[in-house]
Amino acid sequence: EVQLVESGGGLVQPGGSLRLSCAASGFAFWMQRMSWVRQAPGKGVEWVADIHSSGVTNYADSVKGRFTISRDDAKNTVYLQMTNLIPEDTAVYRCSTLGVRGQGTQVTVSS
Repeated sequence: EVQLVESGGGLVQPGGSLRLSCAASGFAFWMQRMSWVRQAPGKGVEWVADIHSSGVTNYADSVKGRFTISRDDAKNTVYLQMTNLIPEDTAVYRCSTLGVRGQGTQVTVSS
């Protein structure tokens, strides 16, 4: 069974940084593309970034240059380093793979 557990969210001021983690289990992590998505209050799900098994990364225009996705195949973990956060980044962030999403971690950007 695919399991994804996110952590690292919290309250941060505009301009601040956070690092999200997603611990994965139940599948061959090293073989799979991993994604981060987010959902702001009252809005639909927005794709944020993904990283292929090769290490190739892709980002939404809204986060390009501010967020960095990475993976540690030895730890079955994918990360999302977020910098220069803005209030519009406020959302529940979930990692996703193989049609499964985790429970998510809340990120709130506010002064």
